[in-house]
Amino acid sequence: MRATRILGSLVLVGVAASAVAQTDVAYERRSYTTRHSGPNPPNMDGVLDDACWAQVEWTSDFVQWQPEAGVPPSEQTSFKVLYDEENLYFGFRCHDSEPEKIVKRLERRDRFPGDWVEVNIDSYNDKRTAFSFTSSVSGTRGDEFISNDGNDWDSNWDPVWEVATHIDAEGWTAEVRIPLSQLRFSNADEQTWGLQVTRRLFREEERSIWQPKRREDTGWVSRFGELRGIRNVRPGQQLELLPYASARGESFESVPGDPFLDGSTGAADFGLDGKFGITNDLTLDFTVNPDFGQVEADPSEINLTAFESFFSERRPVFIEGNNIFDFQISPSIAGGGFTRDNLFYSRRIGRRPHGYPDLGDNEFADVPDNTSIITALKMSGKTQSGLSVGVLESVTAKEKATVAFPSAERKETVEPLTNFFVGRLQKDYDGGNTRVGGMFTSVNRDIDTPSLDFMHTAAYAGGVDFVHQWNDKAWSLAVNSVFSRVQGEAEAIESTQTSSRRYYQRPDNDYTELDPTRTSLTGHGGSARFGRLTGSGLRFESGVSYRSPGFEINDIGFMRRADQINQFSWVGWASPNPFSVFRRVGINANQWLNWDYGGHPLTQSVNFNFNMNWANNWHSGAGVTRSFEGISNTLLRGGPSSKIPGDWNPNFWVNSDQRRDVTLNLGGWGVFGDDNAYDVWGIWASSTIRPTDALRLAINPWYDKSDQELQYVSETSFQGAPRYLFGQLDQETMGFTLRLDYTVTPNLTVQFYGQPFMSVGNYGEFKRITDPRAAQYRDRFRTFSGDQISSSAGVLSVDEDGDNATDYTFDDPSFSFRDFNSNFVVRWEFQPGSTMFFVWQQARSSFELRRSRFAFSNDLNGLFDVHPHNVFLFKVNKWFSL
Repeated sequence: MRATRILGSLVLVGVAASAVAQTDVAYERRSYTTRHSGPNPPNMDGVLDDACWAQVEWTSDFVQWQPEAGVPPSEQTSFKVLYDEENLYFGFRCHDSEPEKIVKRLERRDRFPGDWVEVNIDSYNDKRTAFSFTSSVSGTRGDEFISNDGNDWDSNWDPVWEVATHIDAEGWTAEVRIPLSQLRFSNADEQTWGLQVTRRLFREEERSIWQPKRREDTGWVSRFGELRGIRNVRPGQQLELLPYASARGESFESVPGDPFLDGSTGAADFGLDGKFGITNDLTLDFTVNPDFGQVEADPSEINLTAFESFFSERRPVFIEGNNIFDFQISPSIAGGGFTRDNLFYSRRIGRRPHGYPDLGDNEFADVPDNTSIITALKMSGKTQSGLSVGVLESVTAKEKATVAFPSAERKETVEPLTNFFVGRLQKDYDGGNTRVGGMFTSVNRDIDTPSLDFMHTAAYAGGVDFVHQWNDKAWSLAVNSVFSRVQGEAEAIESTQTSSRRYYQRPDNDYTELDPTRTSLTGHGGSARFGRLTGSGLRFESGVSYRSPGFEINDIGFMRRADQINQFSWVGWASPNPFSVFRRVGINANQWLNWDYGGHPLTQSVNFNFNMNWANNWHSGAGVTRSFEGISNTLLRGGPSSKIPGDWNPNFWVNSDQRRDVTLNLGGWGVFGDDNAYDVWGIWASSTIRPTDALRLAINPWYDKSDQELQYVSETSFQGAPRYLFGQLDQETMGFTLRLDYTVTPNLTVQFYGQPFMSVGNYGEFKRITDPRAAQYRDRFRTFSGDQISSSAGVLSVDEDGDNATDYTFDDPSFSFRDFNSNFVVRWEFQPGSTMFFVWQQARSSFELRRSRFAFSNDLNGLFDVHPHNVFLFKVNKWFSL
């Protein structure tokens, strides 16, 4: 309980200090009244000389938000607002006493380059969600959907709107036209919307805002001013259609005798995305046969653990509005591996097929890379009463592999027809201070072949959540509770019980029992958090979460480990304003305790970290985590629990001023085990170069080195007893990411992404586990001596009892892996909402089980000796608003 004692006093200090309330009076809520533009709305040229602008007054008096809240800005900003039956118009005057220093960098959408002005509109007026539109002086647009009172900004929301800008002797001006169809609002005769406007003065890295806000105030949307005067507008039953057509060609290395790998293939495809306004509050998004050909490949990695890797969603149909379907089981500002657990993980939909055909001699298989999404429907919105609604329904196809053999072909099902459903509701009370919600998910598979009986036929999960904030949102209490149930043949449920997420078969597991006859499995979990999370000063949060052994959500959710109870605390301090040589300073401490569901203590850790924003706009930070000796239920992958050494985990990072034409960031980390059990460390760097305002080059190299005495190799048996085999792993990994962005115009961009990746792992000093719970680390295993183990042609033979006869064998797991993925994309938005894509993707990959010496130049040259797999794609989609 050392971790609890260390952090306990800090939490008490946080509670006491937070009781000292700020005495400053909160700012009054500002209000702006707009008018109808009349028959002649603004001409979108960026020059505010249209007669209609004279109908409304300027509003100004912006105050600084960053770096110092509440003081006058270096340059003042003014704006006006007009509307008509179809659009909302903003006119901005960004005063600048040195207009020659205005920075007008070009970037692709949502990069927010140079000087810009941003408007946030809470058209629901729910004080929690808003729509953000950012206009750079270069004409680059940025747009985000804001949720959770400003804690979440989703830049994948891409509405259709326009901006035009102009630089003159007084600074720069901008005109913005936002179609009302892109917003969601009530059908009241007169609207009252939340409004905030932010300006960035790039050369000073300064933000100023129209509605002032104290640094210690929590929330963002709830602190907006008001936009009034919009009358007699009605949200229509919007219908947007985005059909696409694409042509695709591939070239790759041919394989003699394999009819499916003859060197090339091609196809044409069609599909449709759409959006329909069911009511003024609810929108239905739908897609039929979606195409993701322009999406970048996932980053390469070598995963030597027993647990699944997490990859971020990249497909537009699932990204936009995904905040509605977010249901974290164990959220925590303290962090921790359990915080990724979520009831919904959209990458389960359309994933690679689960099955693979059982091939005989001289047989070849053509297996789909991904499961086809026949259709997906997503209904989302928020009613006037504060009820948020999200419903997702998707059907994926029954996929078959084609198996060719000398005289004929056959088909084998590798993925069943599957239906995915997600439903989410959340209701606001007391102006959003209290929220009550629930979520339900289901997966139903039509399994009609015994070869897929290892899959669940049905999976259900759901939960309820409650959040209450008080004392002007400074204090918060959050609770949730979740459940799950999976069904299937006994084979599928036994596999679930013995998976790395729970390991029911552990011989020392005294609180769960493996039942190979079961055809269903149920579980539950939940979390509770309490804290004070203000914008600055001393803050804290503490909580607990759990997942029972039978809890299983991975058919449509994401979870690495069930069978855990987690306790966590965080306390931090952040400076409210600049002082001395700092623009901002943050200091934090964290603590974690973990148990299994049987109440056995597993791990305990503490962390201290700090970060600084310096006066020259550099950033730096460092931290260290101390994990004490603990117990692992997973080290032996189904064997008995094992003691694991404690370790020290330091890290640091330094970022130069990101506004410069040349930037440099670098950092490093390490994990150093007690008893010299392991030394793992890595360094990374990144640099961005801007030769011109339109061209951006970025490179991010990294190098990792791992020396681990106990890396799992295999399990076997000898004389009726299990043998858990490990080896010392010496692994080196290096790679880098290269990006090139050339923005010809805000609507025409050329982008290149490339990532070479190389990893070499050599195993030696093989050993078997003898006493996994021994008090002394080196009493837990026995290393095979030279006369006990021999190697021949990559196979290791063990004579454990010394009788000169082989007792068991295993393959040498040493490896050499090389991988390269690249993406070249030309994107042209030829009309608002309508785009053309030309895409060239290239992949090169080789994996060999062999001992090798890591040498960057040789590995890189060897990588580009591998025959490439090229994909060429041309795609066009056309936006229709009906």
